[in-house]
Amino acid sequence: MQDFNQDVPQKVIHIEDLYRQKTVEHNDLVTSVAKMDKIPMKFFELAVSCLDTENAPMNNTVLLSKKTLFSFFKADDNDKHSRFKKALTTLHTQSIFEVREINKKGKLNFKIISPISSSEWNDYDDVVAIKFTEDIMPYLIDLKRNFTQYLITDIMELNSKYSIVLYKWFSMNYNQYESYKGTAKRTKIQINQMKNPYIKIQELRRITNTVNEYERIFDFEKNILKLALEEINEHTHFTVTYDKIKKGRSIVGIQFYISKKIIKSSLPYKENDLESLKDKAQKENEEQNLFNKAIQNKYTTLLGENLLIGFRDLQDVSKMANLQKQVYPLYDDLKKLRGINGVKEHIEYITKHKIGAEKQLQNIVKYLKRSIEQYLNIVKTQNID
Repeated sequence: MQDFNQDVPQKVIHIEDLYRQKTVEHNDLVTSVAKMDKIPMKFFELAVSCLDTENAPMNNTVLLSKKTLFSFFKADDNDKHSRFKKALTTLHTQSIFEVREINKKGKLNFKIISPISSSEWNDYDDVVAIKFTEDIMPYLIDLKRNFTQYLITDIMELNSKYSIVLYKWFSMNYNQYESYKGTAKRTKIQINQMKNPYIKIQELRRITNTVNEYERIFDFEKNILKLALEEINEHTHFTVTYDKIKKGRSIVGIQFYISKKIIKSSLPYKENDLESLKDKAQKENEEQNLFNKAIQNKYTTLLGENLLIGFRDLQDVSKMANLQKQVYPLYDDLKKLRGINGVKEHIEYITKHKIGAEKQLQNIVKYLKRSIEQYLNIVKTQNID
Protein backbone atom coordinates (compact mmCIF):
# COMPACT_ATOMS: atom_id res chain seq x y z
CA MET A 1 0.00 0.00 0.00
CA GLN A 2 2.82 2.37 0.87
CA ASP A 3 4.56 1.66 -2.43
CA PHE A 4 1.30 2.25 -4.27
CA ASN A 5 0.95 5.73 -2.76
CA GLN A 6 4.47 6.62 -3.82
CA ASP A 7 3.91 5.46 -7.38
CA VAL A 8 0.59 7.25 -7.88
CA PRO A 9 0.80 10.95 -7.01
CA GLN A 10 -2.93 11.54 -7.23
CA LYS A 11 -5.39 13.25 -4.94
CA VAL A 12 -6.98 11.38 -2.05
CA ILE A 13 -10.69 12.26 -1.90
CA HIS A 14 -11.76 13.67 1.46
CA ILE A 15 -15.21 14.53 2.81
CA GLU A 16 -15.01 18.23 1.91
CA ASP A 17 -14.22 17.33 -1.73
CA LEU A 18 -17.57 15.62 -2.20
CA TYR A 19 -19.64 18.80 -2.08
CA ARG A 20 -19.16 19.52 -5.79
CA GLN A 21 -18.22 15.98 -6.78
CA LYS A 22 -20.27 14.53 -9.65
CA THR A 23 -20.65 11.02 -10.95
CA VAL A 24 -20.46 10.66 -14.73
CA GLU A 25 -21.51 7.48 -16.52
CA HIS A 26 -22.35 6.43 -20.06
CA ASN A 27 -26.09 6.14 -20.68
CA ASP A 28 -25.69 2.45 -21.50
CA LEU A 29 -24.50 1.96 -17.93
CA VAL A 30 -27.33 4.10 -16.54
CA THR A 31 -29.90 1.89 -18.32
CA SER A 32 -28.10 -1.34 -17.51
CA VAL A 33 -29.31 -3.86 -14.93
CA ALA A 34 -27.27 -3.37 -11.77
CA LYS A 35 -27.29 -6.69 -9.99
CA MET A 36 -26.13 -5.53 -6.59
CA ASP A 37 -27.56 -4.34 -3.30
CA LYS A 38 -27.84 -0.77 -2.10
CA ILE A 39 -24.55 -0.50 -0.18
CA PRO A 40 -22.27 -1.92 -2.93
CA MET A 41 -24.13 0.24 -5.46
CA LYS A 42 -23.51 3.40 -3.43
CA PHE A 43 -19.90 2.34 -2.92
CA PHE A 44 -19.45 2.03 -6.67
CA GLU A 45 -21.10 5.42 -7.32
CA LEU A 46 -18.84 7.08 -4.74
CA ALA A 47 -15.75 5.55 -6.34
CA VAL A 48 -16.87 6.71 -9.80
CA SER A 49 -17.36 10.26 -8.52
CA CYS A 50 -13.63 10.32 -7.67
CA LEU A 51 -12.62 9.88 -11.32
CA ASP A 52 -11.30 12.66 -13.51
CA THR A 53 -13.48 11.94 -16.54
CA GLU A 54 -11.01 13.43 -19.00
CA ASN A 55 -7.91 11.69 -17.67
CA ALA A 56 -7.81 8.01 -16.83
CA PRO A 57 -6.10 7.46 -13.47
CA MET A 58 -2.93 5.39 -13.33
CA ASN A 59 -3.81 1.70 -13.04
CA ASN A 60 -7.52 2.66 -13.23
CA THR A 61 -7.32 3.34 -9.50
CA VAL A 62 -8.87 6.04 -7.31
CA LEU A 63 -7.89 6.90 -3.74
CA LEU A 64 -10.43 7.62 -1.01
CA SER A 65 -10.07 8.51 2.62
CA LYS A 66 -11.44 5.88 5.01
CA LYS A 67 -13.00 8.66 7.07
CA THR A 68 -14.81 9.85 3.95
CA LEU A 69 -16.19 6.36 3.36
CA PHE A 70 -17.38 6.03 6.96
CA SER A 71 -19.03 9.46 6.86
CA PHE A 72 -20.63 8.76 3.49
CA PHE A 73 -22.29 5.62 4.81
CA LYS A 74 -22.98 7.15 8.24
CA ALA A 75 -21.27 4.24 9.93
CA ASP A 76 -20.70 4.57 13.67
CA ASP A 77 -17.62 3.34 15.52
CA ASN A 78 -19.19 0.01 16.40
CA ASP A 79 -19.72 -1.26 12.89
CA LYS A 80 -17.82 0.94 10.47
CA HIS A 81 -14.93 -1.44 9.74
CA SER A 82 -17.15 -4.50 9.33
CA ARG A 83 -19.63 -2.63 7.08
CA PHE A 84 -16.77 -1.22 5.04
CA LYS A 85 -15.20 -4.64 4.45
CA LYS A 86 -18.55 -6.34 3.79
CA ALA A 87 -19.56 -3.71 1.23
CA LEU A 88 -16.27 -4.03 -0.64
CA THR A 89 -16.39 -7.83 -0.57
CA THR A 90 -19.93 -7.85 -1.94
CA LEU A 91 -18.99 -5.33 -4.61
CA HIS A 92 -16.18 -7.65 -5.74
CA THR A 93 -17.90 -11.02 -5.55
CA GLN A 94 -21.61 -10.48 -6.17
CA SER A 95 -22.01 -7.27 -8.16
CA ILE A 96 -22.29 -7.02 -11.94
CA PHE A 97 -23.82 -4.83 -14.61
CA GLU A 98 -25.81 -6.34 -17.46
CA VAL A 99 -25.31 -3.83 -20.28
CA ARG A 100 -27.28 -3.64 -23.55
CA GLU A 101 -25.71 -1.81 -26.50
CA ILE A 102 -26.80 -1.22 -30.08
CA ASN A 103 -24.07 -2.29 -32.50
CA LYS A 104 -23.25 -0.85 -35.94
CA LYS A 105 -25.85 -3.11 -37.53
CA GLY A 106 -28.56 -1.70 -35.27
CA LYS A 107 -28.85 -4.89 -33.25
CA LEU A 108 -28.52 -5.41 -29.51
CA ASN A 109 -25.31 -6.66 -27.94
CA PHE A 110 -25.29 -7.88 -24.35
CA LYS A 111 -22.41 -7.64 -21.88
CA ILE A 112 -21.93 -8.74 -18.29
CA ILE A 113 -19.33 -6.54 -16.56
CA SER A 114 -17.72 -6.76 -13.13
CA PRO A 115 -16.98 -3.17 -12.03
CA ILE A 116 -14.15 -3.50 -9.50
CA SER A 117 -10.86 -5.33 -10.01
CA SER A 118 -9.23 -4.94 -6.59
CA SER A 119 -9.27 -2.94 -3.37
CA GLU A 120 -6.35 -2.24 -1.07
CA TRP A 121 -5.94 -0.71 2.38
CA ASN A 122 -4.11 -1.25 5.68
CA ASP A 123 -4.53 -0.55 9.40
CA TYR A 124 -2.04 2.30 9.65
CA ASP A 125 -3.10 4.50 6.70
CA ASP A 126 -6.30 6.45 6.01
CA VAL A 127 -6.21 5.68 2.26
CA VAL A 128 -8.27 3.09 0.41
CA ALA A 129 -7.28 2.28 -3.19
CA ILE A 130 -10.07 1.05 -5.46
CA LYS A 131 -9.18 -0.27 -8.91
CA PHE A 132 -11.77 -0.44 -11.69
CA THR A 133 -11.79 -3.24 -14.26
CA GLU A 134 -10.66 -2.54 -17.82
CA ASP A 135 -14.15 -3.44 -19.08
CA ILE A 136 -15.96 -0.80 -17.03
CA MET A 137 -13.61 2.11 -17.83
CA PRO A 138 -15.02 2.96 -21.31
CA TYR A 139 -18.34 3.69 -19.58
CA LEU A 140 -16.74 6.07 -17.07
CA ILE A 141 -14.07 8.26 -18.71
CA ASP A 142 -13.42 10.26 -21.88
CA LEU A 143 -17.15 10.37 -22.67
CA LYS A 144 -17.92 12.70 -25.56
CA ARG A 145 -21.63 11.94 -25.94
CA ASN A 146 -24.50 9.90 -24.47
CA PHE A 147 -23.44 10.36 -20.86
CA THR A 148 -25.19 11.42 -17.67
CA GLN A 149 -23.82 13.30 -14.68
CA TYR A 150 -25.35 13.84 -11.26
CA LEU A 151 -24.37 14.91 -7.75
CA ILE A 152 -22.91 12.19 -5.56
CA THR A 153 -24.45 13.95 -2.53
CA ASP A 154 -27.90 13.16 -3.95
CA ILE A 155 -27.00 9.47 -4.15
CA MET A 156 -25.69 9.52 -0.58
CA GLU A 157 -29.12 10.27 0.88
CA LEU A 158 -30.97 7.50 -0.97
CA ASN A 159 -31.63 4.33 1.03
CA SER A 160 -33.02 2.03 -1.65
CA LYS A 161 -31.32 0.57 -4.72
CA TYR A 162 -34.52 1.26 -6.66
CA SER A 163 -34.31 4.93 -5.69
CA ILE A 164 -30.72 5.07 -6.97
CA VAL A 165 -31.57 3.35 -10.26
CA LEU A 166 -34.56 5.61 -10.93
CA TYR A 167 -32.71 8.75 -9.84
CA LYS A 168 -30.00 8.01 -12.41
CA TRP A 169 -32.62 7.36 -15.10
CA PHE A 170 -34.40 10.64 -14.28
CA SER A 171 -31.03 12.45 -14.37
CA MET A 172 -30.31 10.98 -17.81
CA ASN A 173 -33.60 12.23 -19.22
CA TYR A 174 -33.52 15.63 -17.54
CA ASN A 175 -29.90 16.23 -18.61
CA GLN A 176 -30.96 15.58 -22.20
CA TYR A 177 -33.82 18.03 -21.78
CA GLU A 178 -31.47 20.74 -20.49
CA SER A 179 -29.01 20.06 -23.33
CA TYR A 180 -31.59 20.40 -26.10
CA LYS A 181 -34.02 23.03 -24.79
CA GLY A 182 -33.66 26.29 -26.66
CA THR A 183 -32.00 24.54 -29.64
CA ALA A 184 -33.33 23.49 -33.01
CA LYS A 185 -31.77 20.02 -32.80
CA ARG A 186 -35.01 18.47 -31.52
CA THR A 187 -38.68 19.32 -31.87
CA LYS A 188 -40.57 20.83 -28.93
CA ILE A 189 -42.44 17.55 -28.56
CA GLN A 190 -39.19 15.56 -28.39
CA ILE A 191 -37.70 17.96 -25.85
CA ASN A 192 -40.84 17.81 -23.72
CA GLN A 193 -40.64 14.01 -23.80
CA MET A 194 -37.15 14.22 -22.25
CA LYS A 195 -38.49 16.24 -19.32
CA ASN A 196 -41.59 14.07 -19.03
CA PRO A 197 -40.34 10.64 -20.11
CA TYR A 198 -42.56 7.65 -20.75
CA ILE A 199 -41.33 4.12 -20.00
CA LYS A 200 -42.97 0.79 -20.66
CA ILE A 201 -43.65 -1.36 -17.63
CA GLN A 202 -41.44 -4.15 -19.04
CA GLU A 203 -38.51 -1.74 -19.42
CA LEU A 204 -39.10 -0.26 -15.96
CA ARG A 205 -39.03 -3.74 -14.48
CA ARG A 206 -35.85 -4.54 -16.43
CA ILE A 207 -33.80 -1.57 -15.22
CA THR A 208 -34.99 -2.06 -11.62
CA ASN A 209 -34.24 -5.81 -11.87
CA THR A 210 -37.78 -6.71 -10.76
CA VAL A 211 -38.92 -8.78 -13.76
CA ASN A 212 -39.76 -11.67 -11.47
CA GLU A 213 -40.76 -9.67 -8.41
CA TYR A 214 -43.97 -7.91 -7.40
CA GLU A 215 -45.81 -9.34 -10.39
CA ARG A 216 -49.05 -7.49 -9.57
CA ILE A 217 -48.84 -3.86 -10.66
CA PHE A 218 -50.42 -2.83 -7.34
CA ASP A 219 -47.54 -4.46 -5.43
CA PHE A 220 -44.92 -3.05 -7.81
CA GLU A 221 -46.31 0.46 -7.45
CA LYS A 222 -46.56 0.22 -3.66
CA ASN A 223 -43.18 -1.39 -2.93
CA ILE A 224 -40.99 0.00 -5.71
CA LEU A 225 -42.37 3.07 -7.43
CA LYS A 226 -43.98 5.03 -4.60
CA LEU A 227 -41.23 4.38 -2.08
CA ALA A 228 -38.50 5.30 -4.57
CA LEU A 229 -40.19 8.56 -5.55
CA GLU A 230 -40.74 9.52 -1.92
CA GLU A 231 -37.00 9.26 -1.33
CA ILE A 232 -36.08 11.04 -4.55
CA ASN A 233 -38.50 13.90 -3.91
CA GLU A 234 -37.30 14.33 -0.33
CA HIS A 235 -33.55 13.97 -0.72
CA THR A 236 -32.54 15.02 -4.25
CA HIS A 237 -32.79 18.03 -6.53
CA PHE A 238 -35.73 16.48 -8.41
CA THR A 239 -39.47 16.47 -7.84
CA VAL A 240 -41.10 13.62 -9.76
CA THR A 241 -44.76 12.66 -10.21
CA TYR A 242 -46.31 10.10 -12.54
CA ASP A 243 -49.42 8.78 -14.26
CA LYS A 244 -50.17 5.16 -15.06
CA ILE A 245 -50.88 4.65 -18.77
CA LYS A 246 -53.48 2.05 -19.66
CA LYS A 247 -54.24 0.06 -22.76
CA GLY A 248 -57.67 -1.39 -22.27
CA ARG A 249 -57.74 -2.54 -18.65
CA SER A 250 -54.01 -3.21 -18.43
CA ILE A 251 -51.34 -0.73 -17.29
CA VAL A 252 -48.70 -0.74 -20.01
CA GLY A 253 -46.43 2.12 -18.98
CA ILE A 254 -45.62 5.04 -16.68
CA GLN A 255 -45.58 8.69 -17.68
CA PHE A 256 -43.19 10.61 -15.43
CA TYR A 257 -43.09 14.38 -14.90
CA ILE A 258 -39.70 15.69 -13.72
CA SER A 259 -39.01 19.15 -12.36
CA LYS A 260 -35.91 20.56 -10.72
CA LYS A 261 -36.15 22.25 -7.36
CA ILE A 262 -35.37 25.96 -7.32
CA ILE A 263 -34.37 27.70 -4.11
CA LYS A 264 -36.15 31.03 -4.15
CA SER A 265 -34.56 34.00 -2.44
CA SER A 266 -36.69 36.75 -0.95
CA LEU A 267 -36.76 40.06 -2.83
CA PRO A 268 -35.72 43.36 -1.19
CA TYR A 269 -38.52 45.50 0.22
CA LYS A 270 -38.12 47.87 -2.72
CA GLU A 271 -37.47 45.59 -5.64
CA ASN A 272 -36.26 48.37 -7.93
CA ASP A 273 -34.26 50.26 -5.29
CA LEU A 274 -30.66 50.18 -6.55
CA GLU A 275 -29.24 50.63 -3.05
CA SER A 276 -31.28 47.69 -1.79
CA LEU A 277 -30.14 45.58 -4.73
CA LYS A 278 -26.51 46.53 -4.12
CA ASP A 279 -26.85 45.72 -0.43
CA LYS A 280 -28.45 42.38 -1.24
CA ALA A 281 -25.72 41.53 -3.74
CA GLN A 282 -23.02 42.52 -1.24
CA LYS A 283 -24.54 40.31 1.47
CA GLU A 284 -24.80 37.40 -0.96
CA ASN A 285 -21.15 37.84 -1.95
CA GLU A 286 -20.07 37.96 1.70
CA GLU A 287 -22.10 34.84 2.49
CA GLN A 288 -20.67 33.04 -0.54
CA ASN A 289 -17.10 33.97 0.50
CA LEU A 290 -17.75 32.67 4.01
CA PHE A 291 -19.24 29.51 2.55
CA ASN A 292 -16.19 28.95 0.31
CA LYS A 293 -13.88 29.37 3.31
CA ALA A 294 -15.98 26.98 5.39
CA ILE A 295 -15.84 24.25 2.74
CA GLN A 296 -12.03 24.42 2.80
CA ASN A 297 -11.74 24.80 6.57
CA LYS A 298 -10.13 22.01 8.59
CA TYR A 299 -12.87 22.37 11.21
CA THR A 300 -15.46 21.35 8.62
CA THR A 301 -13.50 18.16 8.09
CA LEU A 302 -13.42 17.49 11.84
CA LEU A 303 -17.17 18.06 12.20
CA GLY A 304 -17.86 15.81 9.21
CA GLU A 305 -15.61 13.04 10.48
CA ASN A 306 -17.49 13.13 13.79
CA LEU A 307 -20.87 13.06 12.00
CA LEU A 308 -21.95 16.42 13.46
CA ILE A 309 -22.58 17.74 9.95
CA GLY A 310 -23.51 15.81 6.82
CA PHE A 311 -23.59 16.31 3.07
CA ARG A 312 -26.89 18.18 3.20
CA ASP A 313 -25.27 20.66 5.58
CA LEU A 314 -22.41 21.10 3.11
CA GLN A 315 -24.97 22.16 0.50
CA ASP A 316 -26.54 24.76 2.81
CA VAL A 317 -24.75 28.02 1.98
CA SER A 318 -26.24 29.95 4.92
CA LYS A 319 -25.47 27.27 7.49
CA MET A 320 -21.86 26.80 6.40
CA ALA A 321 -21.35 30.58 6.22
CA ASN A 322 -22.63 30.93 9.78
CA LEU A 323 -20.31 28.17 10.98
CA GLN A 324 -17.40 30.03 9.42
CA LYS A 325 -18.52 33.35 10.91
CA GLN A 326 -19.79 32.36 14.37
CA VAL A 327 -18.14 29.07 15.37
CA TYR A 328 -14.80 28.67 13.63
CA PRO A 329 -13.25 31.87 15.11
CA LEU A 330 -13.99 30.40 18.58
CA TYR A 331 -12.28 27.18 17.52
CA ASP A 332 -9.30 29.33 16.55
CA ASP A 333 -9.31 30.81 20.10
CA LEU A 334 -9.32 27.29 21.56
CA LYS A 335 -6.52 26.27 19.20
CA LYS A 336 -4.34 29.11 20.54
CA LEU A 337 -4.93 27.89 24.09
CA ARG A 338 -4.87 24.10 23.65
CA GLY A 339 -3.62 23.44 20.11
CA ILE A 340 -5.45 21.64 17.31
CA ASN A 341 -5.69 18.51 19.48
CA GLY A 342 -7.66 20.56 21.98
CA VAL A 343 -10.19 21.39 19.25
CA LYS A 344 -10.36 17.73 18.18
CA GLU A 345 -10.94 16.59 21.77
CA HIS A 346 -13.70 19.18 22.24
CA ILE A 347 -15.51 18.09 19.06
CA GLU A 348 -15.12 14.40 19.97
CA TYR A 349 -16.56 15.17 23.42
CA ILE A 350 -19.63 16.77 21.83
CA THR A 351 -20.08 13.74 19.59
CA LYS A 352 -19.95 11.31 22.52
CA HIS A 353 -22.46 13.34 24.53
CA LYS A 354 -24.97 14.30 21.82
CA ILE A 355 -27.49 11.62 22.83
CA GLY A 356 -30.49 13.42 24.32
CA ALA A 357 -29.64 16.67 22.51
CA GLU A 358 -31.29 15.76 19.20
CA LYS A 359 -33.66 18.75 19.34
CA GLN A 360 -30.85 21.23 20.02
CA LEU A 361 -28.73 19.67 17.27
CA GLN A 362 -31.36 20.67 14.72
CA ASN A 363 -29.81 24.14 14.95
CA ILE A 364 -26.24 22.91 14.70
CA VAL A 365 -24.67 26.39 14.47
CA LYS A 366 -26.31 27.59 17.67
CA TYR A 367 -25.51 24.31 19.46
CA LEU A 368 -21.83 24.29 18.48
CA LYS A 369 -21.42 27.98 19.28
CA ARG A 370 -22.91 27.60 22.76
CA SER A 371 -20.79 24.50 23.42
CA ILE A 372 -17.51 26.13 22.46
CA GLU A 373 -18.35 29.34 24.35
CA GLN A 374 -18.98 27.36 27.54
CA TYR A 375 -15.84 25.30 27.06
CA LEU A 376 -13.68 28.37 26.38
CA ASN A 377 -14.84 29.90 29.67
CA ILE A 378 -13.72 26.73 31.47
CA VAL A 379 -10.34 26.65 29.68
CA LYS A 380 -9.65 30.34 30.38
CA THR A 381 -10.51 29.85 34.04
CA GLN A 382 -8.16 26.85 34.24
CA ASN A 383 -5.38 28.87 32.64
CA ILE A 384 -5.81 31.64 35.22
CA ASP A 385 -5.65 29.14 38.08
